[in-house]
Amino acid sequence: MRYTILDCYTDEASGLGVPPYLGTYPRYIFGQLKAEGHEVHYITIDDVRLWKRFGGKRRVPTQKEKTSILTYNLTNNDVEDVLLQTDRLIVILGVHVPGKYLTALPGTLHEVLPLIRDLPMRKILTGPAIFGTQLEGGKVFEREDLSLFEEVRDYTVDFTRLQDFLLEGVDIIKEIPDRRMIEIETGRGCAVGKCSFCTEPIKSTFVNRRMEDVVSEVKAYYNAGARYFRLGKQADFYASDRPIEMLMRIRRECLEIEVLHIDNVNPNSVVARGGEEITKAIVEYCTAGNIAAFGVESFDTEVVKANLLNTMPTMAMKAIEIINKYGSARGENGMPKFLPGINIIFGLLLETKESQKKNMEALHMVMERGWMLRRINIRQVAVLPNTFLEKHGGQKFLLKNKKYYWKWRNQIRQEIDSPMLERILPKGTILRDVFTEMYDGKTTFCRQMGTYPLVIGVKGRLPLHQRISVKVTGYMLRSITGEVVN
Repeated sequence: MRYTILDCYTDEASGLGVPPYLGTYPRYIFGQLKAEGHEVHYITIDDVRLWKRFGGKRRVPTQKEKTSILTYNLTNNDVEDVLLQTDRLIVILGVHVPGKYLTALPGTLHEVLPLIRDLPMRKILTGPAIFGTQLEGGKVFEREDLSLFEEVRDYTVDFTRLQDFLLEGVDIIKEIPDRRMIEIETGRGCAVGKCSFCTEPIKSTFVNRRMEDVVSEVKAYYNAGARYFRLGKQADFYASDRPIEMLMRIRRECLEIEVLHIDNVNPNSVVARGGEEITKAIVEYCTAGNIAAFGVESFDTEVVKANLLNTMPTMAMKAIEIINKYGSARGENGMPKFLPGINIIFGLLLETKESQKKNMEALHMVMERGWMLRRINIRQVAVLPNTFLEKHGGQKFLLKNKKYYWKWRNQIRQEIDSPMLERILPKGTILRDVFTEMYDGKTTFCRQMGTYPLVIGVKGRLPLHQRISVKVTGYMLRSITGEVVN
């Protein structure tokens, strides 16, 4: 049987599969199908857009135009040839935590269905979309007719069975010409969480992946040429199976890894017994620019209680202090070694104007105490099916407070983000291993590879996909400006 995997990219609370990340869904399915003896190809939504929407012609932007992110992430395959020889098309799709992406745009059901409707093969839908999907915060999930698909199927298998075919999927990177950050899964579900908006408890009960299996997957991709890794597809890295030994072994057995980062962290785990030892190990074994993404969501205790959130404000502040204590020193690439990041969500149950006041009080306290937050992610909640939020209020508070969203968001950007960037990266700081990524008029936007890399604007149209060093010259609200240095 000839299969083609169409990756429309995924973004969910536990993991990221939007380029430059390569998520778990296409890798696992690629490996499973190969192990079963099938012929398998991997293509992206960008490949299909280029063929179906742009007649196969990739435009070079003029000096007044932006680089198109619709067709940025092409594979090595001739998409028309591959699809016309395909027996079954597996569409991977789904966004649960909408974000902004520098060089990619995930496909929506609304976009993808017309693009594949006339293709002759059988079609299967999988990925986070089977639990609901929405590319924009502040909206309910997409409602589309899925009768085009022969199956709407969850390909998830338990970790024991996964290990039987996982390494067969390594060859997928041969079909991708650009560098990728390999998103490595260390666990499923959430050990403590029942957050009102989150789909993780719906998708899986909490289970850790064996440390040895995580290390073997990293080694396999490393031996195939991958050099950028994030131990990120989990709700709390600190709750992983033997996280200190995991990091130590990866570093010892993959000596030339360029980036090793983590993602989600429950602040309670940082404060708990043993948390400081894990923090110190992350600083020692991971690369600089690393971030612990804290799902704080709100510093209003009433909102925390109503939405069953994981972390009370006092615990979040203690965790911020601990990670700053060990991780704030500057690393070889110019970034602090390990800092916390904060997620803030608007539209949760019982949210009021007082909620924003409490958010600002907490964030100003961080500033006053001299701590650093590498980034603050702010979004309006996406109401997804079968979540606690959908069943106990849905869009009620989202709609009630929607008129304040941009005001509240801008207040955080102006009062916290801007001065925080100056604290993290004083003018004159040199950032190394920066890649040129895209054009916007006469500006080249660049960033390092990492868990939440900082966008850097450099004057002039530099050659793309080059590695450079940059000196910090100025600040935007969430990004910086710089100039190239030798």
